[in-house]
Amino acid sequence: MKKLINDPADVVTDALRGVEAAHPDLRVDHTNKVIYRGDAPVQGKVGIISGGGSGHEPLHGGFVGRGMLDAACAGEMFTSPVPDQMLEATKGVDGGAGVLHIVKNYTGDVMNFDMAAELAAAETGVEVAAVVTADDVAVQDSLYTAGRRGVGVTVLVEKIAGAAAEERRSLAEVAAVARRVSEGGRSMGVALTSCTVPAVGHPTFDLPDDQIEVGIGIHGEPGRRRIPLAPAREIAELLVTPVLDDLDFTGGDGVLAFVNGMGGTPLIELYLMYGEVARLLEKAGVTVQRSLVGSYITSLDMAGCSLTLLALDEELRRLWDAPVLTPALRWGA
Repeated sequence: MKKLINDPADVVTDALRGVEAAHPDLRVDHTNKVIYRGDAPVQGKVGIISGGGSGHEPLHGGFVGRGMLDAACAGEMFTSPVPDQMLEATKGVDGGAGVLHIVKNYTGDVMNFDMAAELAAAETGVEVAAVVTADDVAVQDSLYTAGRRGVGVTVLVEKIAGAAAEERRSLAEVAAVARRVSEGGRSMGVALTSCTVPAVGHPTFDLPDDQIEVGIGIHGEPGRRRIPLAPAREIAELLVTPVLDDLDFTGGDGVLAFVNGMGGTPLIELYLMYGEVARLLEKAGVTVQRSLVGSYITSLDMAGCSLTLLALDEELRRLWDAPVLTPALRWGA
């Protein structure tokens, strides 16, 4: 195993120091491993926090800033943050309008965010709402979840809810927008290789060079099935078909199509995949109004990609287009 690290036990701590050095507009609480936007809390604005195990960068810390998250909690590698971290983040972003928790549907994340919300209400009286993302059509239950996994749509929820919060909407209104995005998105992923957790030192699962895993999660969980390596056009069909079978994306105001890299796939291949996905969507009568291509919710060094489709309407499209200024997403600012 070759990694650019000092000590496997210090990867998250060392990385947070790098985040702080690279982005002076952010503020890092190293004791609690929380990344804040520099002006948090913003008075009169709903505070938005998210978080999860490290190893999925830029999710979530890369999405802290104007137009997205107010704070992100960094757990240990592939491990949920603890309630104390989430409690500190909740208190740290409370500007008097309440706080929204955006939670991926993994058992530890859901349990710990729930506990943090209860503690925050008891200690400070802050009103907390939560939205749980569960967009992965590959499975109903996995090693980590009860129900569908929360994956790519989480990025879209954070962006669109963040834009709604910047408009000084109420907590109930911001949460309602976030739920619409979560409920209107579906995802499917494929792995060409496993990932290697630094502290473990070897691949999470064995995947021969001539095979791919279809329907993987973001922690190296097994997928629906393992098949021989195929051309990109066939892999694209393995992603598009189950997403379209799960939710009707035809008609309406079109979709946002998000092709996401899992961490070890170069951008040239992601754009190639997007071209194949776009061809299939056009053939299926799905109109793409917005797109996002890149590695935004990863699984360390895993090679592969995922597809997320989100049904758009005029409001969601406008909120997606709204200015955003974070390390990983920035436009219009």
